[in-house]
Amino acid sequence: MNTAKFQESIYIPASPETVYQLLADYRVGHPSILPKPYFADLRVVEGGYGDGTLIEVDMEVFGVKRSMRMQVSEPEPGHILAEKDVDTGTETEFIFEAQGEGCSLTIRTKMNFADGLGGYLEKLTTPMITRRIYRMELQNIVAHLQEAEMKIA
Repeated sequence: MNTAKFQESIYIPASPETVYQLLADYRVGHPSILPKPYFADLRVVEGGYGDGTLIEVDMEVFGVKRSMRMQVSEPEPGHILAEKDVDTGTETEFIFEAQGEGCSLTIRTKMNFADGLGGYLEKLTTPMITRRIYRMELQNIVAHLQEAEMKIA
């Protein structure tokens, strides 16, 4: 089995705690920052906040629809929020690090691909597409937090 790891990062002018709380909230916060049209739906099956949450996510990329069941864990509460696809083993981590007055947020994924030509082609294209989706998601997080800050002010 072939494995690939890829990631995207951004600086967010908000505390790591604020960003973590947004993403750990799978009922309201996390669904609000998922990039459309790639993410069609996110449903909470169990839990709803952080560790122990089980979600179902429907995605569509280039006309290919895919549903995933993701188990959420907190390997390092407040620092790492993780999602693991229970069917494929794909792991995505959201890594929060204090940086000055704000937060560095990294989305990192480890994905397995089938052997053979199909797996090779998927391994070649998936990281590029996924990083693009992650950049959109990171920008959505910044925009969401800026909008929330303007509502408070």
